[in-house]
Amino acid sequence: MRPSTGGGRPTAAAIGTAAVVAAVLAALLAWSLWQTEAPVPSDFGDRPRAPEPAVGPSTGAGHDGGPSEARDPYGPVPEPTGLRIPRVSLDTRVHGVGVEDDGTVEIPGDAGRVGWYRHGPAPGAPTGSAVLIGHVDDRTGDLGAFAKLYEVRKGDDIAVAREDAPPVRYEVTAREVVDKDRLPDEVFRRHGRPVLTLVTCAPPYDREHGGYQRNLLVYAVPVPEHG
Repeated sequence: MRPSTGGGRPTAAAIGTAAVVAAVLAALLAWSLWQTEAPVPSDFGDRPRAPEPAVGPSTGAGHDGGPSEARDPYGPVPEPTGLRIPRVSLDTRVHGVGVEDDGTVEIPGDAGRVGWYRHGPAPGAPTGSAVLIGHVDDRTGDLGAFAKLYEVRKGDDIAVAREDAPPVRYEVTAREVVDKDRLPDEVFRRHGRPVLTLVTCAPPYDREHGGYQRNLLVYAVPVPEHG
């Protein structure tokens, strides 16, 4: 999955337009067999918001919160390779995804794996929202890796394994369900306090209108290292 991004820079359509991203996520599973019984996850906590203005080196963030460069101003951060949420038995591989030729976000081909949006911050970066995208189910009705997000609670521990680096830990602080055409722009921000944002689809499901009509967002903040 290597989209043409014009010299490594993601298209404005893929990054700056939250509605495009949300529509892609909502249309992942047009043949799902699970959606008729799936409960609507409940919201809890408050979405982490970035203070304005951001202070420090330029993050390359545009007005809409999308990155203008596929790099971190503080230097390289190890890429994520795995995701674990022990309490809900979520344990899956993570690989980088970008944008398709039509400007839409790549979605993992395997419902059991999760994609890291590699044109934004990586988990463990000192600023911005590191975004992981996954399926809630697949076309056969089998549950995807992110079906487990329906069970998370405030305070749940998240561990993100990284390439040639120690894992980073997060704590779940909030969860919200939003309409598929109202994905907050700040989900893809590159500035402000660090947060891990997990994204998947949510009911209701309407085949005539493109599948899932909402998105589930789970937010987690870094756990301070002790010692």
